[in-house]
Amino acid sequence: MLSTKPPKEYLEAKGDTMKEKEIEARIKRGEREAAAWGVEVPDIQDEMQVADKDEDELLYRERGADGDDGKETKHVAAEYKHLITIKAGKPKGPLVDAIKNDPDKVRRLSLSEQELAKVAAHHGPNIVSFTHRNMLRIYPKGTRFNSSNYNPFLGWVHGAQMVAFNMQGYGRALWLMHGFYKANGGCGYVKKPDFLMQTCPDGKVFDSKADLPVKATLKVKVYMGEGWQKDFKQTHFDSYSPPDFYVKVGIAGVPLDSVMRKTKAVEDSWVPVWEEEFAFPLTVPEIAVLRVEVHEQDVNEDDFGGQTALPVAELRPGIRAVPLFDHKGLKFKSVKVLMSFEFA
Repeated sequence: MLSTKPPKEYLEAKGDTMKEKEIEARIKRGEREAAAWGVEVPDIQDEMQVADKDEDELLYRERGADGDDGKETKHVAAEYKHLITIKAGKPKGPLVDAIKNDPDKVRRLSLSEQELAKVAAHHGPNIVSFTHRNMLRIYPKGTRFNSSNYNPFLGWVHGAQMVAFNMQGYGRALWLMHGFYKANGGCGYVKKPDFLMQTCPDGKVFDSKADLPVKATLKVKVYMGEGWQKDFKQTHFDSYSPPDFYVKVGIAGVPLDSVMRKTKAVEDSWVPVWEEEFAFPLTVPEIAVLRVEVHEQDVNEDDFGGQTALPVAELRPGIRAVPLFDHKGLKFKSVKVLMSFEFA
């Protein structure tokens, strides 16, 4: 994953990268968390619907998406050319034609998140079929000047092999990326699930918008948490009293599986005990990610108390002390949440 934008820690900037009016508008709309420390990851169904409202024709804009400015590379050494086994295609016309399979060629195609969302609104299975034998790369739209990110599942559920991100744009979307790639020992490579590579006898392929059956139910119990008193100053959350922590826990994945739940807030305690259980029916557990966030309840803005994201397919049943991370993805020294996982 590569970022071509200069580093910009926009979430740490105190209003430098957001106009005051924009922040005030978000708060008025009830989006206190968005103004405080990050926008919620957009639902991929919503992204496709928004993109579909654009009345422009589904045309592939011929530009340097792959670092190719369209000029012929006459002076490139032949030995170098021979190393390139999958060449970038430069399709013209409708995007629907760009994602058609060619039985005689294997291609590499780059689409912006907007282009993918737009074509996926009506041709999702066609994209999945295209990725059976071709390489698909998704990259952030050019208007993300604040280095924010989109929902990576927009690419993953359609079989995209490369989902490029702004790695300096800290926030929930990047936390999902970190969590997804904790699989396979955190080596940076995750094998595409078989269901995204298979064609059924009737010729159909995976459709993320289909009404899929539940394969498994993940039961998550949140017992207690500790470590904030060691990693934070006594007055970090509240000046005159201990913090009021609560936990948000949920699933990121296909639209049917994506949901967030919330525990009650435990008032005035550095070692909160919640003892709450949640059940998450999963239709596609192979790519689902468990999200855990701890917040400190406040009158004006809830404070950030830690987060983690874990690939569901690699969760081990039983009681676990789950370490939490800061907004940059760095692990806290002491903060942990005691949780249990069970599959039914």
